[in-house]
Amino acid sequence: MKILDNKVIVITGGTGSLGKVLIRRLLNKDLGSLKKIIIFSRDEAKQHAMRIEYQNKQNATDEVIYDNFARLIEFRIGDIRDYHSVCAVLREADIVINAAALKQVPSCEYFPFEAVKTNVVGAENIIRAIRENNLKIETVVGVSTDKACKPVNAMGITKALQERIFIAANVTLPKTRFVCVRYGNVLASRGSVIPLFHEQIKQGGPVTITTKEMTRFLLPLESAVDTIFAVLKGAEPGEIFIPKIPAALIEDVAKALMGDRQILIKYTGIRPGEKVHEIMISEEEAWRTIDRGDYYAIKPMLPELIKAEPSQRALSKEYSSGDFLMTFVETVALLHKHHLLVGQEKQEAEEFLR
Repeated sequence: MKILDNKVIVITGGTGSLGKVLIRRLLNKDLGSLKKIIIFSRDEAKQHAMRIEYQNKQNATDEVIYDNFARLIEFRIGDIRDYHSVCAVLREADIVINAAALKQVPSCEYFPFEAVKTNVVGAENIIRAIRENNLKIETVVGVSTDKACKPVNAMGITKALQERIFIAANVTLPKTRFVCVRYGNVLASRGSVIPLFHEQIKQGGPVTITTKEMTRFLLPLESAVDTIFAVLKGAEPGEIFIPKIPAALIEDVAKALMGDRQILIKYTGIRPGEKVHEIMISEEEAWRTIDRGDYYAIKPMLPELIKAEPSQRALSKEYSSGDFLMTFVETVALLHKHHLLVGQEKQEAEEFLR
């Protein structure tokens, strides 16, 4: 028996880039045969677009996937900020994956309390709904970000608080397991740098880069979903999983996408709240980090959740994108592998539901 057999899973913010790949993998029954997948978001247009996307691909792709979609998927309009909406959608749930977020760094800098309402109050609404309605939810997964580590911007501060809110909930609601995943720049996700570079290159440039020194971890969407599956399968209450992934200079990413095209690169300076390097695990957290194969797991600091001291910590310093850079050739190879070079988008779209 697999861990998701006959379970009801709620995905908040499920119409985003991560949600789309996550849903496809769930429909493929990677972790078992679900009873229902509930997609909870406030954007009816995106929900409708997802429904139409599967219907249009019904005859061109695997019939089984579409049949699973038609049979298992339920769309719910609602807002993670609204307690009553959250109570209603969680009533049937066994598993919750909280992917709803305000995540654009500049937007959160200009409207920080909006970030608080989604990223902090939204998490508390999930916990409050479980507690006040005595819901029998087995696991809640909080989807976090590298910006929660040593936060220097409003988005990171709110995501760091979300992590702490979920971790602490293990003490007050011990029958539900609360865990988190934390990762950085997801390749080709909506609002990320690669779609921006694609558009700039197609327009003939210039390609805009904040600074020559900027580095980022490069995480494929499939690996982001793998990390969620890993915590579902093996995380202890209060743990944060971080995938071990390569990093690259953003300038190398831009040049790889440009290929032989003669396009101007324009350096614009760091945006409000932006870091030069992504840090996934801080130096303080390194003391509590253990090795889990393809992942690092940060153990919680709350004494009630500590089962035993790690026999040997996995890191001696912070885990930073500035320390694990791929060469330019390796960067090109990674982008090619995931069909992200300019001109490969059609192939990527055709393979989306395979």
